[in-house]
Formats: sequence, C-alpha cells, structure tokens
Amino acid sequence: MNDFATEMDENKLPSVINTLTILTFIGSGLGIVSGIWSYVKSASNLAKMEEMVNSPELDKLPTFAKKMYSPESLELYRKLDVNKLSLAVVNILGCLLCIYGALEMRKLKKSGYYTYCIGELIPFVGSLLFVGVAFFTNGWTVLLGVGFVAIFIILYGLQLKYMTK
Repeated sequence: MNDFATEMDENKLPSVINTLTILTFIGSGLGIVSGIWSYVKSASNLAKMEEMVNSPELDKLPTFAKKMYSPESLELYRKLDVNKLSLAVVNILGCLLCIYGALEMRKLKKSGYYTYCIGELIPFVGSLLFVGVAFFTNGWTVLLGVGFVAIFIILYGLQLKYMTK
C-alpha cells in the first residue's frame, strides 16, 4: 500500500500547472468563440465604423473617442474585413494548439510547453502578415493581449522543472 501512495504522489499534477491549464482551456475556448464571432460580425463592424466616421455625431464626441474613429482605424477595419477568413483560421488554429499544449503539459511533457508557445504566437504573426503593423497600434486591447500571453509563457516556463517527459 505504501508503494501505491508513493506512486500517486509522483504522478500528482502540480497545482500551478493545474490552474494554468484550466485557465488556458477557458481562454482558448473563448478565443475560438471570439474568432468565429469576429468572422461573422466583420462586415457589420466595418459598416458601423464607416457610418460613424461619416456621421455628424462624430464632432460631438470627446477627443479620445474621436481617435477611435480615425481614418487609420477605418482602414484597419477594412483590412480586418478583407482578411477575416484567414484571421479566423489563424486564431482558431492558435487556440487549438494552446489546448493541445496544455493537455500535454498536464501529462508533464515539456513538448506541450513549446506547442503552447507556438499556439500563442501564431495569431500575432498571422495578424502581422494579414493586417500589418497597424493591428498592433490599435490601442490598449492589443497590449493587454500581449501582456497576458507573456505572463502565461513565463508562468508555464517556470513550471518546466516539473515536466520530465
């Protein structure tokens, strides 16, 4: 019986890896839904942006809000609409790789970490290829996304010592 208890302790998933992978499953699931939603709503979002840019209501907005409806933002929305299928595929592929990587890390496999990192970086590379640098100058939401990705890559990296396979 003592050997069984020792074996169970050796195979126990560290709590940080458990928590990170659960958060990854949630975040990647939301990412897949978001990728599909962005694809479906792309034309509508572009039409609303064009309507607002051409509206007399734009002059009534505060200065910070007017910046969101700049010609550069309108051009970004056009690029997003033109490349919506490619962007959706790249984002969903990245999320699926993150899920697979997290499943592998739950088995304490180091290869899961590298798969996860690739999955996190693919959407950024795809956005750069299909939309250009303008995507990354789109305000705080992109910075927030980059921050979360960096934090998770670092936190998973700190757990590599437990991944022995």
